[in-house]
Amino acid sequence: MAIGKWIGGIIGFMSGGPLGALAGIVLGGMFDNMLDAVNTADTQGTFDGQSGFESQTYGQRYRQQTYGQRNSFLFSMLVLASYVIKADGRVMHSEMETVRRTLSQNFGPAASQQGDEILRRLFDEQKRVGAAAFRQTVADCCRQMSQNMDYAQLVQLLNFLVIISQADGRVDASEVTAMKECAQWMHLSADEIDSLLGMGKNDLESAYRVLGVSPSASDDEVKRAYRRLALEHHPDKVAALGEDVRRAAEKKFQQINEAKERIWKARGLH
Repeated sequence: MAIGKWIGGIIGFMSGGPLGALAGIVLGGMFDNMLDAVNTADTQGTFDGQSGFESQTYGQRYRQQTYGQRNSFLFSMLVLASYVIKADGRVMHSEMETVRRTLSQNFGPAASQQGDEILRRLFDEQKRVGAAAFRQTVADCCRQMSQNMDYAQLVQLLNFLVIISQADGRVDASEVTAMKECAQWMHLSADEIDSLLGMGKNDLESAYRVLGVSPSASDDEVKRAYRRLALEHHPDKVAALGEDVRRAAEKKFQQINEAKERIWKARGLH
């Protein structure tokens, strides 16, 4: 099955906890079979079962670890997207197309097709268990993400959610609420969503939203806010997830600098 090639291999922190349980439900026995391949005494961490973990080179182990981290990130993104897209009670064609386009541009054509199938299965699971139960599952998954991803990776997940929510030209209040819930379940500030929603806009008010400060903030406060964002959102912090994720982070980093330049120009700062 094609999905197995995308979500397979060393599957990272997704092998256990609520994310692993949800993957087992959504992907069926295929996911369990992959776990068996990873965790047998003979393979000791390899997916193909041909060699023990100790016999592999450091480079092979590192690539498998990175592959699993990336797969966990991708599946996490789809879980969150399934929650946010359905927040307003409907699934828009534009939103689904944005997910496919985002996956294709950032992760390749195969991920677009396979991700679309996984997302539809997540919608089916949400319908099967009901909105309240699925909300609790997403909350539990977010907590698992917060325990296994660093700040930059978590914010990049939120960034993809914002991109998806903007697909139809407007962001519904229920979608904003859902995204802020996800942020808080990850133990991040809900203000992260306001900052991300302000990116890519040319007005001064949005620039202040990006930096997370009030227009009445002092010059020193604004400078400190920018330095903090520049450090926390540097693209190198998500490089382990692949060059494609790094490129998406670079665009976000550029938007932070554009917001900074608008504020600096308005205040006459250098």
